[in-house]
Amino acid sequence: MRILISTAFVSLDGVVEAPGGEPGHRNSGWTVKDVEFLPEAYAIKDREQRESTALLLGRTSYEAFGPVWPAMEDFAGYLAMPKYVVSTTLTEDRLVPEWGETVILRSLDDVAALKETEGGPIIVHGSAALNHGLSDAGLIDRYHLLVFPVLLGAGKRLFSDTDKDTQRLRLVEHETYANGIQLNVLDVVR
Repeated sequence: MRILISTAFVSLDGVVEAPGGEPGHRNSGWTVKDVEFLPEAYAIKDREQRESTALLLGRTSYEAFGPVWPAMEDFAGYLAMPKYVVSTTLTEDRLVPEWGETVILRSLDDVAALKETEGGPIIVHGSAALNHGLSDAGLIDRYHLLVFPVLLGAGKRLFSDTDKDTQRLRLVEHETYANGIQLNVLDVVR
């Protein structure tokens, strides 16, 4: 079984919306304008590209990243990697051809079936709504969280507010950087 890793930039109060400057959020760009840049704090991002074998996104994140990431050197590792987009509305004619093989999955059952295939880790970037569904369905196996020392107050959050049983996590890696960012790698305890 393949493992599913959710990776996110997250504020201390749990917000994941618009970390890089995406329009529409009052604190858009909070990772770059509110915290000093230290390259070592982002080393996990390079490791994710080297260790992952597939990229999973929700439609909104796919439509934001698809036109930009294929041309960015920072995300070159994802270019040849198969991509999967979970959406009930996305159509084949709206896929980004420059980004390589992309498959549309129509349900979380399709994601569960993907996890049953041969291969290495599948990584999820962005995709707040998808993360809620994946977490609620018990499909996420690991979290890579870069926690920023900011309180944003409002915005889409990484975890849903669904009333469900307690889910335990086990910290397997932790690092704190001089700019206050914390790396937390957590396995979901089953």
